[in-house]
Amino acid sequence: MIQVLFTVIFAEMVLIVLFIFKTPLRKLVIIGLDRVKRGRGPIVVKTTGGTIFIVMLSTLYSMVSIRKRWIDEDGNVTPTDQILMAQHLLEASLMGFSLFLVLMIDRLHNYIRELHMRRKSMEVVNKQNRGFEDGKNGASDEMKSLEEEASALRLKIKKLEATIEEKARIASDAEANVVALKKQSEHFRLENDDLLEDNKNLRDQLHSLDQRLSNSDSKKAS
Repeated sequence: MIQVLFTVIFAEMVLIVLFIFKTPLRKLVIIGLDRVKRGRGPIVVKTTGGTIFIVMLSTLYSMVSIRKRWIDEDGNVTPTDQILMAQHLLEASLMGFSLFLVLMIDRLHNYIRELHMRRKSMEVVNKQNRGFEDGKNGASDEMKSLEEEASALRLKIKKLEATIEEKARIASDAEANVVALKKQSEHFRLENDDLLEDNKNLRDQLHSLDQRLSNSDSKKAS
């Protein structure tokens, strides 16, 4: 029994050392414990631990019984009782220590798994942050190109507005010239009408003079 307990304790100590130091074997140990904790593994472990705990309580009870017998016998201790007392004490100590190491292994296993999950989650968060930063940089580059395109379009719009204003000014000047030419043409037309009227009057006067001259000549001839 004692040899078995020593073997179990040394095996548990080796597992704890493998948990503490980061070696390739630690990953294998973690995978093995993960498989043990699945299915019926926890039930078997709890049953074994409960059995060891009950045996430890029985051993402690035997120690108390031996101690009471020593008191009842007024301190007369036989070598057999001393050997049994020492054996029971050693067995109880080894069983208690083995149970404590089992709890330590379980806590270390859970701690390492939790730490591994947190590292994975942090890696995922860092990847998301890098993706967000890359997208932000890409969006900033796109925004810069759009701003440059918008500034180029604004410059073109200003040039077109200046051209439109120049064309409008030229059209306004041309329209003013057309109005002036229309007024001048109307003035010339009125003057032409007056000249035509004067020419007609002069023709009428000349025609009347010609008739008078022809009438006077005819009278002289007669």
